[in-house]
Amino acid sequence: MSPTSRGSPHQLILRFLLLVIFPLAALCADDDSVLRFVNPLIGSTNGGNVFAGATRPYGLAKAVADVDGQNTGGFSTDGSNVVGFSAVHDSGTGGNPSLGNFPLFPQLCPDDEVNNCNFRIGDRATPYVADSVVASPGYFAVELQSGIKTSMTTSEHAALFRFQFPSGNSSSQHPLVLLDLRDLWQSRQNATISVDAETARMKGNGTFLPSFGAGSYVMHYCVDFFGGDVYDNGVWVNNRGGTEPKDLYVTRGFNLFFLEAGGWARFAGLANNTLTARVGISFISAEQACRSAETEIPSPLSDFDRLVQEAEDAWEEKLSPISVNAGGVSDALLTNFWSGIYRTMISPQNYTGENPKWDSGIPYFDSYYCIWDSFRVQHPLLTIVDPKAQVQMVNSLLDIYEHEGWLPDCHMSLCNGWTQGGSNADVVLVDAYVKNLTGIDWELALKAIIQDAEVEPLEWAFHGRGGLQSWRNLDYIPYLDFDPVGFGTNSRSISRTLEYAYNDYCLATLAQGLGHADLYDKYVTRSTNWQNLWKAEQTSAIRGKDTGFTGFFQPKYQNGTWGFQDPIDCSALASFCSLTTNPSETFEASVWQYQFLVPQSMATLIELMGGEERFLDRLDFFHTSGLADISNEPVFSTVYLYHYAGRPGLSTKRLHTYIPASFNASNGGLPGNDDSGSMGAFVVFGMLGLFPISGQDLYLISAPFFEGINVTNPVTGKTAQIKTVGFDAAYENVFIQNVTVNGKPWTKSWIGHAFFTEGWTMEVVLGSEESSWGTKLEDRPPSWGDATKVAGLL
Repeated sequence: MSPTSRGSPHQLILRFLLLVIFPLAALCADDDSVLRFVNPLIGSTNGGNVFAGATRPYGLAKAVADVDGQNTGGFSTDGSNVVGFSAVHDSGTGGNPSLGNFPLFPQLCPDDEVNNCNFRIGDRATPYVADSVVASPGYFAVELQSGIKTSMTTSEHAALFRFQFPSGNSSSQHPLVLLDLRDLWQSRQNATISVDAETARMKGNGTFLPSFGAGSYVMHYCVDFFGGDVYDNGVWVNNRGGTEPKDLYVTRGFNLFFLEAGGWARFAGLANNTLTARVGISFISAEQACRSAETEIPSPLSDFDRLVQEAEDAWEEKLSPISVNAGGVSDALLTNFWSGIYRTMISPQNYTGENPKWDSGIPYFDSYYCIWDSFRVQHPLLTIVDPKAQVQMVNSLLDIYEHEGWLPDCHMSLCNGWTQGGSNADVVLVDAYVKNLTGIDWELALKAIIQDAEVEPLEWAFHGRGGLQSWRNLDYIPYLDFDPVGFGTNSRSISRTLEYAYNDYCLATLAQGLGHADLYDKYVTRSTNWQNLWKAEQTSAIRGKDTGFTGFFQPKYQNGTWGFQDPIDCSALASFCSLTTNPSETFEASVWQYQFLVPQSMATLIELMGGEERFLDRLDFFHTSGLADISNEPVFSTVYLYHYAGRPGLSTKRLHTYIPASFNASNGGLPGNDDSGSMGAFVVFGMLGLFPISGQDLYLISAPFFEGINVTNPVTGKTAQIKTVGFDAAYENVFIQNVTVNGKPWTKSWIGHAFFTEGWTMEVVLGSEESSWGTKLEDRPPSWGDATKVAGLL
């Protein structure tokens, strides 16, 4: 049964009750809709940090219950307590909880006395009924153990909440809803609220800190209530409320102590014991928040079903480029696939008309949280299934460059986020270029990327690159670099060297494509700088036992002497490394993991590692020893690197050790943070049988997880088809025997983006044993510096 079904008011009320009481009714899509395979709760516990609530594709408004447990995305199925219901969130991020501003909380006050209600977050926290949780695209519902049943949906800039209070209360009981001037992180610096005595409309704003970045942002809100009469209202501070005054301004308080405060209202005569709350959100003004809510949700008591239906329609349209002939695979696998695509379109978010800093008259996106995660697979997936949105995102990155002076590496809540590695917006731009996205000023893109490569900002902690003086003079980022030009976290010398080298390779690619031969020569040479941190004699041991492999990246001082970081440090076998922890010459991954991240020159790397067989041995050891961390994005491409040594079948075999073992359709079905959809995109590409190397016109071919897949390009209208022969749903046949493209033999283990834009047909024959397909030197993925294949890459 669907919450979007039409019917009489009595039927609608009955269906609402059924949705709350019977979670299975939330499979609101039609039986033939792919939405029945979208489960927003995948990754809602076990550290996935996904946003599990109601939203539209790239929507600003994101409504869900907030809990006091794993609440980075607001809600978690970890059995913790609900502390509010808020209308803005990010999805799948790490670090501090993000957004969750101005939550509402419904309750009944004992003895109908306002000051018997629980205002403070620790007092009002209420468990939820575990089997009452309902989540589907555009809809979320949960019942509190207090007996209050909630459901919610969204428009683009506003959320609609329904709070149904328990029946059987005396006529003297007046349900109360409070608004808390806080966010999930409790980062509020100051905030205001004004409560209208007659209507209980609540308006105001607050200044907050981004959860992973610098600066602050101001968010405005406008809340209206429907379905009953206003009984009384006012403001509250700490654990007390009063009917006067109606306005409040609050700062952090004495010695930066976090002061809890907000507004409240009580109601009488609720129809069906249900109160409806409409919440408008704006980064511009409370008046704009009100206008958006009034325009998008003009009839709150009757708009709920319409909003859910519109959200479903929007998600159907976004998912429509792909169709699948499942070939008998399980519904759980299909749910994993479609939910992965869904999560890639939750963020970045469309803030068009909501940027208070400038208005260029073009769509503006924000919440690039963070590009270090998303450039590898999320943006390449959007380039295939939603190229129009990807063009808008690329233009938004250039818009940020033109107005803030730099391309961001991370950007959320209109603030700069911390830079984790290189200047990886460069890779996003060049990936769009090599895949022929149109409507982008490529000379402007070249200018922006050159600035990243040549001009060090004063604060490179949140944009640009640091250590450029050493990068130019020494051809690597030194350990304990002397860098008086700019300031950032003086760490990650190995991982930054590797990423800067690939950033420069991407710059060379764009320069060559635009006819700047001199720039190409300069930056393609700099893209080899990674070799300067390769220490050929370095060994590695695990618990005192030598791994048997020699040659690893190591930190190097300015004077050219070697420092030391144990190659297993920052792995799951040692300790986690972030921006500030030691040892920290690699970021969020070990030397063992970073040693494989040279996508521009894999042939050279294989030679340094002792040739193909030793490379394959090292790759196998990495993936079977506990050193590989599939919960973090740098490991994604390593699953497919067997292609570069002429063993593409082993890439598919390795992929089947991770899916579904580490990626499945359960609530804890992600191995780590979804990172704005990056984990989902990895799963989707794995099941498609095509993996991108971002920044290059290159997809590595592996065995699809389905019998057939069609992908229609939304711009050209042409449909790419992937057909398998010998497919079996038990995955006994995972080795490619041969491939044809448009009816002709295709021996290369990779293919370009024209496959999608021109609508080619690929037929893949599968078998149970590894074959010779894709093994020849000339059929392996291109690698710069390898004379036999370089012509195919640049």
